[in-house]
Amino acid sequence: MIKVDQIEKSFGDTHVLKGVSTCFDKGKTNLIIGQSGSGKTVFLKCLLGLFTPEKGTINYNGNIYSELSVGEQRDLRQEMGMVFQGSALFDSMTVEGNVMFPLKMFTKQSPTEMQERVDFVLKRVNLIDAHKKYPSEISGGMQKRVAIARAIVMRPKYLFCDEPNSGLDPKTAILIDNLIQEITKEFDITTVINTHDMNSVMEIGEKIIFLKDGYKEWEGTKNEIFKTDNEAVTNFVYSSELFKKVRQMYIEERN
Repeated sequence: MIKVDQIEKSFGDTHVLKGVSTCFDKGKTNLIIGQSGSGKTVFLKCLLGLFTPEKGTINYNGNIYSELSVGEQRDLRQEMGMVFQGSALFDSMTVEGNVMFPLKMFTKQSPTEMQERVDFVLKRVNLIDAHKKYPSEISGGMQKRVAIARAIVMRPKYLFCDEPNSGLDPKTAILIDNLIQEITKEFDITTVINTHDMNSVMEIGEKIIFLKDGYKEWEGTKNEIFKTDNEAVTNFVYSSELFKKVRQMYIEERN
């Protein structure tokens, strides 16, 4: 679990996060949504320990990050897995090499132990015969699977995903969403996803945080988002014709 209490973050005179508080439960897919400039990327980077809030605290299973020593903070960050927006794979490494990289950097496992772990996570993301291929030789969807495998290879307690569906076709995006949710539940991970994809919200949004101008404007589930009367949320969610129709259907059924 991650508990965020009244965090604030500024860059010079620009106040980006303004007293954000929330809680992310483990075993659930927690989504951060909001328009560009809402503060969601800065929020995610604060959760990762890349930015330090000027005020407030971030608590990881009872450990307040700002109160930990440098060594303890380093150890905590090794319990975090990250799926980057563009996958961020090393072009010069094979799929196997990319996934094994964190094990070589941060563990003292034997080559056999590392190979067994890599084989396990690649199988878990349904990549059986891609070990020796390079990123340029596989599809965008497969690259995302490699990124997920690398993110979980260290058995993280926390999984962070920045726009994991960016650049994917709708069908592949749904498959990636479902894979992230399956892994979250299977390994009881606290997963936080930064996204603007409303399909992801409706597919796997077990908890949704909506940020606007640095404030937490709303939070709830994918079912509750249809019921809210918060104008900022409805304007964001139903900006597309598809979701306007979905909302109208919901209103008609409720009446």
